[in-house]
Amino acid sequence: MSSSGSVGPKVTQRLKHKLGFKSYEKPKDSTAREQQRKAAQVLDAEGRDVTPRPLCPTFLGVLPLDEIFSSKGSDRSKPTSSFADLLTSSSFLESTSQSSLSPKDSWTKETIDSLTLQDVNPNLPAPYKVPVKINRVEEDLTEDMLDEVVQKVITDRDTLTLLDLSLTHGVSEEAEDSNAVQERNVLYAELCRNRTNNDKYVDGATQTLNGMPKVKKIQTNKNIVVDEGATATNWDLHDSYCEQKKTPEAHEADIQDLTASTGKGQDRTAESISGDTGSTVSSLLEKCEDSFKARPDLEDVLMSDSFKSSLLVMERAVATNVLLAELAAYKNLPVLEDPDRTAEPGFGEQSDEDEEHLSTPTMKHLWVFVCDLTKGYKATSMAWSKKNSNILAVGYIAHDSKNPNPGLICCWSLKNPKWPERVYSCHSDVMSLDFSANNPSQLAVGMKDGSISIYSVNTEGETAFIASSREGSRKHLHPVMQVTWTKHQLKLSEKERQDVLVSVSIDGRITKWFLGGSGLDCIDLMKLKKIYDAKKKAAGGKKVEGNVLVPAIPALCFDFHPTEYGIYLVGTYDGLIHECSVSNNEQFLNTYKHHIGPVNHVEWSPFSPDVFLSCSSDWSMHLWQRGVSAPTMSFRSAYSEVHIAQWSSNSPALFAAIYKQWVEVWDLNSNIMFPTIVHHAAADVELTSLLFARDSDSVLVGDTEGQVTVYKLPNLRVGRTKKVESLDDIIQSVSSHRW
Repeated sequence: MSSSGSVGPKVTQRLKHKLGFKSYEKPKDSTAREQQRKAAQVLDAEGRDVTPRPLCPTFLGVLPLDEIFSSKGSDRSKPTSSFADLLTSSSFLESTSQSSLSPKDSWTKETIDSLTLQDVNPNLPAPYKVPVKINRVEEDLTEDMLDEVVQKVITDRDTLTLLDLSLTHGVSEEAEDSNAVQERNVLYAELCRNRTNNDKYVDGATQTLNGMPKVKKIQTNKNIVVDEGATATNWDLHDSYCEQKKTPEAHEADIQDLTASTGKGQDRTAESISGDTGSTVSSLLEKCEDSFKARPDLEDVLMSDSFKSSLLVMERAVATNVLLAELAAYKNLPVLEDPDRTAEPGFGEQSDEDEEHLSTPTMKHLWVFVCDLTKGYKATSMAWSKKNSNILAVGYIAHDSKNPNPGLICCWSLKNPKWPERVYSCHSDVMSLDFSANNPSQLAVGMKDGSISIYSVNTEGETAFIASSREGSRKHLHPVMQVTWTKHQLKLSEKERQDVLVSVSIDGRITKWFLGGSGLDCIDLMKLKKIYDAKKKAAGGKKVEGNVLVPAIPALCFDFHPTEYGIYLVGTYDGLIHECSVSNNEQFLNTYKHHIGPVNHVEWSPFSPDVFLSCSSDWSMHLWQRGVSAPTMSFRSAYSEVHIAQWSSNSPALFAAIYKQWVEVWDLNSNIMFPTIVHHAAADVELTSLLFARDSDSVLVGDTEGQVTVYKLPNLRVGRTKKVESLDDIIQSVSSHRW
C-alpha cells in the first residue's frame, strides 16, 4: 500500500505512458544532461545527413519529463500545471524559435513552473514551422534503472466505424425497388419480434443429404495445332474493302455483267486481256465461278467408281495387315517377327511336349469367311476360281423358307476375308456352283427349283446375270445336285477345247447346256434307269433276257475323268456308281456295286487317273480302281452318313471327309485303318460342305451357321516328287496283301 503523498507520482507516471513518453532519469550533472539532449545523427559514406525523419512533428524545446515532472518542492503535487506546460509548449516554441536562443537559454525550471493552463488560449491556431531536431544521447542502463518499478496502464480505444450500411437495407435508396425492399425488411423485423414467446412458431432443425461425389476420368486426343499462312497483296486488300461496301443490288448487277462479258470475252486474245484491266478481272472471276460450278458434289464423289475402288484397296490393305500371320501360314510363308517386341523369358525354348505336339498332325484354325449377310444361311457348296486361286465362291441356303431371297452367292477374296467382293441374291436355294476355265469370270449355279444360272463376277448387281434356264421348257424338274465345267471331247488340241457346262439332277438326267437365242438350252447326255439283271416276263407272257430299262432313278453326284474328258462317273440314290460316256446315252460302260445306301459324292484322283473315291450314307467310303468291280480299300470309322469325301490337290494319299458333327482327314501313307485327324465341330453346328485349298495345305469347311472356316493342316504335306507312284504303291501293297 502506498501513502497519499505518492498518488501524484503514480498519476504522473500513467499520464506519461498514455502520452507515449518514455521514462527518463534525470542526469546527475549538467554535462551528462547536455549529452543526453543531443540527438543521434546518421551520416552516409559521403558525410551527408541521412537521419530518418520522425512521423510526427517534433516540439522544439521540449524538456525531459523528469524535469517537467520534477519531484522537488510542491511541483510534484501539481500535475495539472505540468500537463498544461506540455499542451502549450508549441505556442511557446513559436516565440522562442524566432530568436537565436537555444532551448537551454530560453527555458528554465522557473519559467516552466510558472506556466498554467490559464496562460494558454486553446482557440489560437498553432502556426506550422519546420521542426528542429534535437539530438539526444541515451544513457546506458544501470542496475538501479533495471531495478526501478515502472507501472503502465493499458486502455481500450473507441471503436472506429469505417462503413455503416445499417440504414441502406441492402439496397441503394436510388434503386427502383428500394421501397419494396424496405417494406419487406419491416415485415421481416416485425415477424422476428412476434416470434418471441409465440406458440405459433416452433424452431426445428433440418438436415439435408449431400450427394455423393463421383469422380469420372476421361481421355481425349491431344489437340493438334497446324500452322497455316497466307499472303495478301494490296490488290486483295483493295478488292476485299470494295466488296464490303457493295450493296446486294450492286452484287447482282456485277453477276449479270460477268455473265454478259463471259460470252463476249471468249474470242479475245491473250494480248487484249492482259492490256485491259477490267477484262482481266472479269476473266479471273469467270474462272473462279467455273471452278466453283465444276466442284463435284459429295454424294457424287461417294458413289463414283474411282472412290469405291480406292476404298476397296484400302480395306484390303487393312484386312491383310490384321490377318498377316494367318495369311502367311496359309501361303506357307515365314512370319516376320516384330523387332520392337521384347522376347519373354524362355522364348524360343521348346520342351519335349511342345516338340511332340508340333510334330503331330492337327487342324489349326486360321480365319472364318463370315459377315452379317450370311447370318441365317447355311453354306452348301464352294468352288475356287480356276484362274485366280485367291477367289472363292460360296453358295448359301436360307434357313427361313419365307425369305424372299432364299439363295445367296458370295465371292470372297483372300485379300479381305472380312467382307465378300461380290454378293448375288438368287430366287431359289443354291445347291452347287463352279467356275469356268476358259472364261474365269463366268460362274454357273445350280438351284433347288431345277434351274441353272450363269453370272459374271466381273460386275455387280443385275448386270452380272448372263443367262438362266428358269424360263426354258427343258430345265430340270428336281433340284440340281451338281454342276461342273468340263472340256469338250471333240477338239483335238487341248488349248482349243472349250468348256462345256454339265449338270446332274435328282430327276435322273445328266444334261449339257449351251447358250441359245432365248437363254440356256440343253441336251441330255444320259437318263438313268433302274436295271434288273433277272429275267422278267413281258406283256403277253413272253420272256425277255438281258438288261431292262425302267423309270429313271435319282442321280446325286458325278465327276468327269481328269484326262479322258468324255468319261464320267455318276453316283445314284440306290447305291450304284455308273461309268458313262458322252458318246453313248443308252448304256453304261461299267457299274460299281458295293454301297447299300445313296452315293453322296464321287471323285477321281487328281494324281492317279484310274483311281476314284466314293462316299455314301451307308457310313462307308470306298477306294476304287477303274474296271475293277470290287473296291480296293474301304474306310469306316463311325456309324454316321458321310456327306462328302474329297481328294487333296497337294498330296496323292490325302483325302478328307465330313460327317454331320466332325471332319476326318485320312493320310494313307501313315494309316489306312484309322483317320489321321478327327476334328469335331462346335455344339449345335452341323457341317455341310468341304473343299481343299489350292496350292496350300489347308481345308475349308462350311456349316449351318453360314461360316466357312479355314484350317491349316501342318505336318501332312508331301513333296510333289513321285506322288502318283506313292498312291499306286499303296494300292499295290494292299492288293498283294489281300490275295
